[in-house]
Amino acid sequence: MGFGERLKRMRKTRNLSMQELAGKIGVAKSTYAGYEAEYRQPTLESIIILAKELNTSADYLLGLTENQSSIETDKNAHELLKAGDLHWDGIPLTGEDLKVIRAMIELVAKERSQRQQLEEKTQMK
Repeated sequence: MGFGERLKRMRKTRNLSMQELAGKIGVAKSTYAGYEAEYRQPTLESIIILAKELNTSADYLLGLTENQSSIETDKNAHELLKAGDLHWDGIPLTGEDLKVIRAMIELVAKERSQRQQLEEKTQMK
């Protein structure tokens, strides 16, 4: 799989349009389309921005590794769960699995927020 195919796959996984991703790296949509079609090559700066925006590594985009994870992973579970290609120890998680996981985490976060607010009110007294 070449650079353009990897780029397209990651863009679609992150539910971004060509226009959106082109805007994030500061190029025209037609220029970005050239990257995916592999008749244009992005600058090094653009590759770095693309990797960050797609939460992957430049090595993955360039075909130097099969590991899609970025070296500096985003620890925001909300952002991580937007990815469509997650797995648990090699077992793929379906869209329905991710929906359940998101709902559980939202419940935990809501309860934690309510508990913190209660503690803050108690400390103010």
